[in-house]
Amino acid sequence: MSDIKDQLLKMRREAEERDAERRAKTYGIAYLPPSKVSVSLEALEIFSAEKAKEAQMAVIAFKDKKIAIVAVDPKYSKTLEGIEELKKQGYLATVYVISVSSLNYVFNFYKFVQVKREDITGKVSVGKDFGSGKEKIDTIEDIKKVIGEKVVSGQTSELVDIILSAAMNVRASDIHFEPTQDLGKLRYRIDGNLNDIYSDFAHGIYKSIVSRIKLLSNLKLNVSDEPQDGRFTINLPNKDVQVRVAIAPSEFGEVIVMRLLDPDAINLTLADLGLREDDLKIVEEQLAKPLGMALNTGPTGSGKTTTLYSFLRHKINPELKIITIEDPIEYHLDGIQQTQVDNEAGYTFASGLRSLMRQDPDIILVGEIRDKETAEIAVQAALTGHLVFSTVHANEAMGAVPRLMDLGVKSASLAPALNLLIAQRLLRRLCKSCKVKEENIAEDLKTKVTNYINALPNRVDKKKYLENIEIYKPVGCPKCNNTGYKGRVGIYELLEINEAMRELITKEASLMEIKQEVQKTDFVTMQQDGVLKVVSGLTTFEELEEISGKIEW
Repeated sequence: MSDIKDQLLKMRREAEERDAERRAKTYGIAYLPPSKVSVSLEALEIFSAEKAKEAQMAVIAFKDKKIAIVAVDPKYSKTLEGIEELKKQGYLATVYVISVSSLNYVFNFYKFVQVKREDITGKVSVGKDFGSGKEKIDTIEDIKKVIGEKVVSGQTSELVDIILSAAMNVRASDIHFEPTQDLGKLRYRIDGNLNDIYSDFAHGIYKSIVSRIKLLSNLKLNVSDEPQDGRFTINLPNKDVQVRVAIAPSEFGEVIVMRLLDPDAINLTLADLGLREDDLKIVEEQLAKPLGMALNTGPTGSGKTTTLYSFLRHKINPELKIITIEDPIEYHLDGIQQTQVDNEAGYTFASGLRSLMRQDPDIILVGEIRDKETAEIAVQAALTGHLVFSTVHANEAMGAVPRLMDLGVKSASLAPALNLLIAQRLLRRLCKSCKVKEENIAEDLKTKVTNYINALPNRVDKKKYLENIEIYKPVGCPKCNNTGYKGRVGIYELLEINEAMRELITKEASLMEIKQEVQKTDFVTMQQDGVLKVVSGLTTFEELEEISGKIEW
């Protein structure tokens, strides 16, 4: 009997859609099938629920003064009155015909508009009631317990607040929600590694969490079969944390990744980056130059943006104009003019950079060089009196040269433009509260380390490291969630471009030839920097090899 009812309902819905499609053809107006009806809460607010229901129409999308209106019968007198009212308000309307069922579906979203908007989109306040007292959530075990209790209560908004608050308490950089066939899973990325937090969200609760996050991020609630990107702000007593949200469809539901952009993460001076004294001296000398290009290389999540922001902070001066073009703007810096890529509006890295050049900047940050046009304009900027910072995807510092040449930059322009090439990675830092010193270091390891350090370039203060070799091992305690690591430290390689290298670049020499020239300089690789950080007690050989490969003793 149930199957027959379902079949009859399906047939009625299909007939209703055919009727709407015929009506659209009669009027010469576009028909919108149910699968294409997506609703923006901001658009719904343009025309109130009472007016919409009376006029049998709704505004479901808008951009600037252009709006999309859906109606069952665009020639109905009340609908015509509603459209005319919106036109008098300056809106440019495009009207679509939809079925009665589709319109009722749209009307259902007005219940969300009834809630005060600040409470459901754009901002959320956490951290005031959680993380202390009865609901202590400073460790992963605490988080699992509290989330389990809140899941039972069924309060979705409170559950999401706790998940956000807990993520910040344990210094998570990302929050992952992943649906499985039967349940939903929550994971945090802490110090670069993903940690399972909770794996027992029932599908109903998981969907409620997804809807809550969509509301906060001002995303379309009824769209679940295509990716959506949004953001919102977490209001804390002493700072605001931006949250970047990416939602994508998967086999068993929607996957969510939320990046927590804590402003404290970029409030770093050059000294805070973890550069050795000799590397710090190179950076300061290069930043003192009035023009040229400094490029940072490395994979996503290796700390490139943080490093370049610290460069900008070092250069902030009322006498200098600093402009950035980013995709997106992740952190806001005082004293700097920041712009954001908008591909739909035609504001790309290339067009934006060309526009910035007319703003008379002294220093320019380009979020990423990923195409020929952007690369060429950035190089020309560096050649014409500007200091340019940017990133490119390459595995090592010298890999930036062939990468830019592959993009089509002329070697004759690239060679004189380059000042400094950087590569970096992030290693987990040993927890200061529980790390234990290796009392009996094996003699063969001592010999390897001593010979390794002695072979480094003379700019490294070898005596400093050799006279006090300290190797520590991780233990684990509540402060580091029993991992033995807390926080991260960077390893770097800095390549200053000298005249010999410029000549090789101009001649379009191979990467191997450039490497041979680099070996004649006082270049220190990332792995060598990592070994120095291990013997300084900051991290471990295991962590270094995990990130940079087997150590070449």
